[in-house]
Amino acid sequence: MINKIINGQEKICVIGNYLPRQCGIATFTTDLSKAITNELRGENGLINIAMNDKEEGYNYPSEVKLTIQEGNMEEYIKVAQYLNGNNYRAVVIQHEYGIYGGADGEYIIELMKRLDMPILTNLHTVLENPSFGQRKVMNDLAKYSEKLLVMSRKAFDILTRVYGIPQEIVVFIPHGIPNTTYEDQGIYNDAIGLEGKEIILTFGLLSPGKGLEFMIKAMPAIIKKNPNAVYLILGKTHPNIVKKTGDVYREKLKELIRSLNLEKNVVFHNKFVDQETLVSYIKTSTIYSIPYLNKEQITSGTLAYALGSGAAVVSTPFWHAEELLAEGRGILVPFRDSESLAREINILLSDSEKRENIRRKAYNYVRSMIWSEVAKSYLKVIVECKEKKNINISPKYESEDERRSKRISYKLPEIDLSHLKILTDDTGILQHAKYTIPDLNHGYCVDDNARALIVVSMYHNLTGDKDIYPFIKKYLAFLNYSFDEKTNRFANLMSYDRRWQENIGSEDSHGRALWALGVTIKNIVDKSIRSNAMDLFISALSVVRDFTSPRAWAFTVLGLSAYLEVNPEDLEKKLIKKILAEKIHSLYKNIVTSEWLWCEETITYSNGILPHALILTGEAIDDKDMYNTGIQSLKWLLEIQTAPEGHLSIIGNEGWFARDREKITFGQQPVEAMCLLNACLHVYRTIKDQWWLNEAKKCMAWFFGENDLNTPIYNYEDGGCRDGLDSHGVSTNQGAESTLAGLISLIKIHEIEDESFK
Repeated sequence: MINKIINGQEKICVIGNYLPRQCGIATFTTDLSKAITNELRGENGLINIAMNDKEEGYNYPSEVKLTIQEGNMEEYIKVAQYLNGNNYRAVVIQHEYGIYGGADGEYIIELMKRLDMPILTNLHTVLENPSFGQRKVMNDLAKYSEKLLVMSRKAFDILTRVYGIPQEIVVFIPHGIPNTTYEDQGIYNDAIGLEGKEIILTFGLLSPGKGLEFMIKAMPAIIKKNPNAVYLILGKTHPNIVKKTGDVYREKLKELIRSLNLEKNVVFHNKFVDQETLVSYIKTSTIYSIPYLNKEQITSGTLAYALGSGAAVVSTPFWHAEELLAEGRGILVPFRDSESLAREINILLSDSEKRENIRRKAYNYVRSMIWSEVAKSYLKVIVECKEKKNINISPKYESEDERRSKRISYKLPEIDLSHLKILTDDTGILQHAKYTIPDLNHGYCVDDNARALIVVSMYHNLTGDKDIYPFIKKYLAFLNYSFDEKTNRFANLMSYDRRWQENIGSEDSHGRALWALGVTIKNIVDKSIRSNAMDLFISALSVVRDFTSPRAWAFTVLGLSAYLEVNPEDLEKKLIKKILAEKIHSLYKNIVTSEWLWCEETITYSNGILPHALILTGEAIDDKDMYNTGIQSLKWLLEIQTAPEGHLSIIGNEGWFARDREKITFGQQPVEAMCLLNACLHVYRTIKDQWWLNEAKKCMAWFFGENDLNTPIYNYEDGGCRDGLDSHGVSTNQGAESTLAGLISLIKIHEIEDESFK
């Protein structure tokens, strides 16, 4: 197998940042790719796909065949199609959360899940305390990779202990280093303009987390004992830092240098150097200093290169440093401790024998890390993956039962109304948000205030929290104000300055208001609130028989069902419910076939509400035909909205699903998942069939990231919900409709006391 790769019969693709883009990942990817190419004895066996963080890209060398604009989802998908169509042997992905698009770099998952060949993912960051989104991305990386590659033993431990990733898919391959000779220090001082100086070096892209200020503060104590000492800071400021804040960090360092009168003893070489030049800098330095501030740094290319070039290293004890500098291979000092830095560096400057011993131990220890050895390790893993794949050992994908078990194993979050409250002002809940900030330009609507009333009424019923009463009254007041007693109709749209944009709203918004009022009547025992909701419900119900919208009928049926739980003897309301459900059932009878179990020629929005209305009413009036139609239609709706991988794949509003056309995937909205979940839970409550509970959980899991983009819609930080899944990615906005759909779904799941969401 290795011969096939070497002879170019099978190709390898490496994805990551690439030089001349200036960052550590780009340097690593470039060095690794060149090393693998050397082992393959030519250029035909490997290509690179580079990530761009700017539209114009970079002047890449010829080995970079394709690029991906980090925020463009379509380009990830196109690259997957290209790789599948061109017989690539394996794909090696350099992973860092910040270099791929989407929340926590989630877009790379969309590429990975489409690839047919083995994937090796090299992890440059492994967090011990990840956010929900970071944990989700890491678990997806494991799901779609043949192997996860780590560059430290600590990373191996965290993946297995914190993330529960099986040991057998994690492989340790160290960070590569140049194969340099061991030489005396100071040999290149003249070339860099520091003849006769004892150089203390730090290199790499500058950013506040590097802790250089603590090394600068150590210099007065160092030059007091070693007047010829110079601290040389080699490297440009990180481009992302410059883009956001300019070169503020470097200027602060210069100001500190001036305040300590260190202009002659601290020198900046503000440039990004190639590997050969970098090695010359390291070899000429007496001490290499790493004063980083963050312990949770799982790998460091600067540290690896320093050791490989024969440096005596003094470092803070971040994870990778603790590992590489153990057993006398370097000196560790506490974080943010200039005094300790000065003391240890002075000791090494004055004790050449100790310094030489440290250098020699470190240099010998990392000989196995030279790039040629690292490249051989990568090729060995690639070959092993192929061999295992051929004999069906350790397959990439689990069985459907295993996938389902994983998919619905999330811990159910507590109900968080923070974002709902942010969207609500003295008038009611605002329709839209820009990101998580209320967008005042679009004002309010009855639709969303009705949904909000449902949320807070259900929340009070579940928790007994009376602190929510002001919100119940506020949303109910909005419905009251929107109602015209002359027409018995609700207006819908109101501008931010409280001017109605229409005299009569849509039939659907009227139906949603009745649904909300019915839920409030059912859930709130407070006499004042219930009486007000009852009066408004009865008045608004009087016009519904003349409506023509099936969804308005269905929403009203839900409202009536809730109302009748409190008023079971109200025969008039029972009759209205029956009439409206029969209208929906009649539509089914006129259209349904064995292949199209639906009541319309096109499936559009809030679809689960229609079979739900039939099921509710069929049960209540003992109409088995109506009930079975609802059950069959709901099952079919779930079937056509389930992806081959088993997750919910909602019909998108970018074209819907017409009887004579393919289902549209994107433009997926949370309200549809909510309607399906609500219907499934009702069936589960009545017949106790676990299948229906599993389907409801599948709908809930859609919010948590089990969807077509493998991306959470629900925001664990504030209880908000993003507006949907689009072809370009996940919406970044958290409007009212989506947030309320997520909250209704979450409360419904909590209502069945499934706290562990197993």
